[in-house]
Amino acid sequence: MKEISYESITKFQLEFKKLEKKFRTLSDDLEMAKKAAIELFHIKKLNNQSVFPIPSFCLETVLVYKLKKFACRALKGKGNKSGIRIIYAFYPAENRVVFIEIYYKADKENENYERIREYLKNKS
Repeated sequence: MKEISYESITKFQLEFKKLEKKFRTLSDDLEMAKKAAIELFHIKKLNNQSVFPIPSFCLETVLVYKLKKFACRALKGKGNKSGIRIIYAFYPAENRVVFIEIYYKADKENENYERIREYLKNKS
């Protein structure tokens, strides 16, 4: 079974650092999400209702997903309904994930469609 390689764009890294100051467990929580949601969905083909495609951004070579069920231990009592969302691009041919955006729903309601468009335009 091929492992997934992970990358992230600069804006994701900046958002992540900012959120990590607020939620200290974020780094460990992301590692857990990679195994419990992303790899489960893409490698083992198990859908635990945590990963959702964003249809308007799914192309032949790259698929864009939103990870909704993200358990953040710093948000006690919330479980996987923490409100943290991650937008990422998945390249099935390469088994590669590129993180595009991370946000906390209390701060921002939806993903930045313009950023996704820009990312896809620069990658094609």
